[in-house]
Amino acid sequence: MVLAERKEAKLAQDHNIAALRRRALRRLPGPIFDYIDGGAEDEIALRESVAAFDRARLSPRMMVDVSTLDTSTTLFGRRIPLPLMLAPTGLTRLFHPEAEQAVARAADTVGLPYCLSTLGTMTIEELADPAGAPRLFQIYIFRDRGLTEEFIARAKAAGYDGLVLTVDTLVAGKRERDIVNGLALPPKLTPRSFLSFAAKPRWSLPALFGRKFDFVNVAHRVATMTDKPVSLAAYVNGQFDRSLTWRDLEWLASKWGGPLAVKGIIRPEDATAALDSGVDTIMVSNHGGRQLETAVAPFDAISAIADVIGGRGTIICDGGVRRGAHVAKALAAGAQACSIGRAYLYGLAADGERGVTTAIDILREELERTMILAGISSCAEFNRSLLASVQ
Repeated sequence: MVLAERKEAKLAQDHNIAALRRRALRRLPGPIFDYIDGGAEDEIALRESVAAFDRARLSPRMMVDVSTLDTSTTLFGRRIPLPLMLAPTGLTRLFHPEAEQAVARAADTVGLPYCLSTLGTMTIEELADPAGAPRLFQIYIFRDRGLTEEFIARAKAAGYDGLVLTVDTLVAGKRERDIVNGLALPPKLTPRSFLSFAAKPRWSLPALFGRKFDFVNVAHRVATMTDKPVSLAAYVNGQFDRSLTWRDLEWLASKWGGPLAVKGIIRPEDATAALDSGVDTIMVSNHGGRQLETAVAPFDAISAIADVIGGRGTIICDGGVRRGAHVAKALAAGAQACSIGRAYLYGLAADGERGVTTAIDILREELERTMILAGISSCAEFNRSLLASVQ
């Protein structure tokens, strides 16, 4: 069997996101897989982000014409074909040498928004694509406001469609898998990790001897970025501002002047405050269970937020999405779209751009099937009457 046929056979086995996760596990060294897969402390928030979807059931409508489906929605002022965006993830080149470029190409092919992380491994300018699918930049308000203003100016100059401000990372969560593994940037060989890296030469050789790992968007301004390995926790703790208030969000909104999301909202009153401060999109998120342990699952928070904001802004469910039915449930609860992170990173680790495309295709096919079987012909038809809680 030729190489192309072998790849096709592997992709045919990827019938769900869990299968992509298994392939990522086989390809990556243990410490790198744990960085994708792990959460904070006992990982309760991580597990609950997925389990929350499973506590809801769909109550399907019958005898509805679903011969044609409209899965489109509007995010950041752009019409997109699926209610999905690809979330910002740091250190993406850990998982595949093509890094953010592979993710962006897959998103562009489908026409979905992709959000580059401040802590990404490619620059704002490298990922700019004003003529393609929506491109977003995830930003923090640093202690050094000059760095934040620089990011705003660079994103404007590069034609980005929107900013996503992350507000739940004032200190790094205690991610115990990474602590045990001694994960640092760049990856380093230790007695504990040597065998794990040595057993995965297809990952280790290009990763350890290829392009240098770096927080390329901030390395020129951050004093802690040296040639010595630095943990993500040490970087976050040293650079992020714990004194932030809604006035800082107002400042950011006035400087940017375009579509703006705030990521990390769980409480309804915080969603209202964010909208009052100049935000138009609320990303309901617990940071994938990687920050505050036992934080509320995003899906469980959507309905209350939707009730309070009353259509004033767009709601994106960020966290726990592993199935197309999860997307459907989030829309029924009151969201306009979902954001995926681990789902596409498993695909990226498994097979680069093709793997990311596979992850998107899996969720699209599952969403379409769910809509047909639930009697929903358009994303605009989703409402809470479709949800039934398990008692």
